Amino acid sequence: MNRTGRALALGCLLLLQPLLVQAGGNSLLIPAMGRCTLNTQPQDLAQALAACQKASDEGDAQAQYELGEFYYDGKNAPRDLNLALSYFEKASLQGHAQAQFKLGTMFFHGEGVPANNVQAYIVLKMAAVNGAEDALDTADEVAEKMPREELEVATQVLGQIFRKYLMELQSADGRTPFSPLP
Repeated sequence: MNRTGRALALGCLLLLQPLLVQAGGNSLLIPAMGRCTLNTQPQDLAQALAACQKASDEGDAQAQYELGEFYYDGKNAPRDLNLALSYFEKASLQGHAQAQFKLGTMFFHGEGVPANNVQAYIVLKMAAVNGAEDALDTADEVAEKMPREELEVATQVLGQIFRKYLMELQSADGRTPFSPLP
């Protein structure tokens, strides 16, 4: 599929987002609750890190993502791919697009985990649906390196995920996901 076709398909999927607000959220698109910042002066880092950790422990997907980036980059602390992976996974499960994108690239490149193209492809496609713009290109790059059988498995898993997603939307208020908004 060319870039225009992918963008159109992604745009159609993102049109479903207003339904999620009315449905109270779902497992694919959940907004981050708050924000923490670790881009501070060195003397303020310990306090900022504690605030981010607290927000992360309370389920803040953006804080989880920020902590993942903090440990992945290793600029202000030793690089810890295991911690980074853990925080990216937590945020990804809440639908955080950038965390999903980072997690997918970690699976693709084998950073902190054994390389796994099937898992990378699935997570990158979900990141694209959730709004990570570069995720489609990276997913295409992963697909080029996958044998046909692996790509078929990944596509089947994605189909199951999206069927479940559409069922969640439908059961949330008894309407189909494509019903006109009130």
